[in-house]
Amino acid sequence: MPNPQAQNQFPFSNDVEPLDDHDHDHDHAPVNDDEAYWTQRTAVIQKLLEAKGYFTAAEVRQEIERQDSVTPMLGARLVARAWVDPPFKARLLADGKAACHEMDIDTVEINRLEVVENTPSVHHVVVCTLCSCYPRAILGYHPPSWYKSTAYRQRVVIDPRGVLEEEFGTLLADDIEVRVMDSTADTRYLVIPVRPDGTDGWAEEALIPLVTRDSMIGVALAQTP
Repeated sequence: MPNPQAQNQFPFSNDVEPLDDHDHDHDHAPVNDDEAYWTQRTAVIQKLLEAKGYFTAAEVRQEIERQDSVTPMLGARLVARAWVDPPFKARLLADGKAACHEMDIDTVEINRLEVVENTPSVHHVVVCTLCSCYPRAILGYHPPSWYKSTAYRQRVVIDPRGVLEEEFGTLLADDIEVRVMDSTADTRYLVIPVRPDGTDGWAEEALIPLVTRDSMIGVALAQTP
């Protein structure tokens, strides 16, 4: 019968010494066992797939670098352009993916990109009530932890004003209508925040730093000059 140990080129874990031989006391730094487990599991699966020829280590590295290059700056560029270019804003609101293509932003992985505009009378905030659907192609591949949390996903639908004020310090006037946009597997949302006062005449490049990730989700306002 073949030796299973010899067949496994990438063992998931090595044998460890029994704890009975550990006869001295010392302090141990806390370890996140779950994180260590999944990190090791991911590495083993990657090596197995590389050995089967599905991809190479270099291709994995390139994909990681590609994902790391996608940041909220892409979304900020869209917003800043919309602030200074009304025809572009109209196209962005009508067809988000097409407008992204105009600016060489790749949104192929997003089936449908809905862009909504905050105004002095209406404020949009985005959530995914089922999981954590997020426009990664324009806001980055790592959504904030609070966006994925059950507390945010459940409460913002019921009490959006309370969440904005208590969790993010975003105060809205009572006469502003708050609309909650629920992302799905097919549809992602991008919020165009209200352009800050005092920025009339500013160039597009100067406006980009005022647009934050949270303002494009709707839990915050754009930065003031």
